[in-house]
Amino acid sequence: MRKRRRLSCDHGVTDLRLGFFPRWRPRPPGSERDMDGAPKLRAESAPYCCPACDAAEAPGRSFARRYRKARSLSTSSASSCSEFRRTQSLHGPSPVTTFGPKACMLQNPQAVMHIQDPASQRLTWNKPPKSVLVVKKIRDASLLQPFKDLCVFLTEVKDMIVYVEKKVLDDPAISGDENFGAVTKKFCTFREDLDDISNRVDFIICLGGDGTLLYASSLFQDSVPPVMAFHLGSLGFLTPFQFDAFQSQVTQIIEGNAAIILRSRLKVQVFKENWEKKDSSDEKNVILTNGSEEGGRPAMQYQVLNDVVVDRGPSSYLSNVDLFLDGHLITTVQGDGLIVSTPTGSTAYAVAAGASMIHPNVPAIMITPICPHSLSFRPIVVPAGVELKITLSQDARNTAWVSFDGRKRQEICHGDSISITTSCFPVPSICFRDPVNDWFESLGECLHWNVRKKQNHLGSEEEDF
Repeated sequence: MRKRRRLSCDHGVTDLRLGFFPRWRPRPPGSERDMDGAPKLRAESAPYCCPACDAAEAPGRSFARRYRKARSLSTSSASSCSEFRRTQSLHGPSPVTTFGPKACMLQNPQAVMHIQDPASQRLTWNKPPKSVLVVKKIRDASLLQPFKDLCVFLTEVKDMIVYVEKKVLDDPAISGDENFGAVTKKFCTFREDLDDISNRVDFIICLGGDGTLLYASSLFQDSVPPVMAFHLGSLGFLTPFQFDAFQSQVTQIIEGNAAIILRSRLKVQVFKENWEKKDSSDEKNVILTNGSEEGGRPAMQYQVLNDVVVDRGPSSYLSNVDLFLDGHLITTVQGDGLIVSTPTGSTAYAVAAGASMIHPNVPAIMITPICPHSLSFRPIVVPAGVELKITLSQDARNTAWVSFDGRKRQEICHGDSISITTSCFPVPSICFRDPVNDWFESLGECLHWNVRKKQNHLGSEEEDF
């Protein structure tokens, strides 16, 4: 489902296009309910447009607008879930589009500029959820009992349809459990790359570490259901929930009371000079490009949550690849490779290669070289809307290899190209508290960000020296 909203004024036109899963959508501001359960309605004669419009209003009307805004902020009730809401926007202020007495910005009706404030993104359901996908880390004995407890709760208590991958049920510890056999008969099973479950699952529950969430993202090449990730792995940077209180937490999600963060993904297309289908499991990822510079060549398409890594593979020579941005050659990468990552992936391989850590709400793409043969080649951040292209340089001594979130690794030869841009299908990750607090808590707990022994306070006698 694609939703489009257009806002316009005399100083420019903004547009919003979002692809959401059929049964859920971010809760819009002003949709909270009162103590009796009735929706709260906010009456306002005219919404705020931009600073230029506000300054051009009549003095009395402008004063009345500011008075209503201040009053609405000061009289907010305690029943509006204030513990989940931030008092400040995560977006910067809207820029003024008039410059001096005569200059202004040229209007562009095709511009896509407006994005909902991440601080107000909350989960709600168009219809009550009926199905859930449970993704479990394979070959981990410590997850058997949590998996069984969760599935029993979902099927018998919540009466939900549970989807489980077939190879999970092939585990002898699960298939050989007679007491759990009655529950497994209610499951709907599927096989990766063979069965399409994109329109059957209402939300996802992950049991494991960060790799489990990455795997769940790879199962959906279009719209992704909301993801609830439990920390049952080794690192757990992307898994904010603890399993101890899973029953109350899952119930809260089913009722639609949670904050979400939209983790952007990369849409990656790999064009081969001599293309041949080597693996039938990748058949669903093959697309035919029309009207592009690739001239209708078949391509492999992937949705990547963390990063795209181009490296030199088994060769001992430096990798030598050309990097284009919107059709322009910006640099040639000579080194061990190149990482193109999302803000979510900035805390993965990229940070180990010297990149900065970017909050997932920042619309950006990070480009990080791997051991470049240049002292001045530093990681850079580019806008999320650009299109990157990576090709093997003509004078490269060897081929390169590419992987997507650590999977689907393949060789890149002369004449091949990789196209990368921001996908319009993000991963709606359910937060434990809110997007900001969850991220900084993960930085401290998982990466020990800025953890050190504190300096002792100087005593009165030591201050004299």
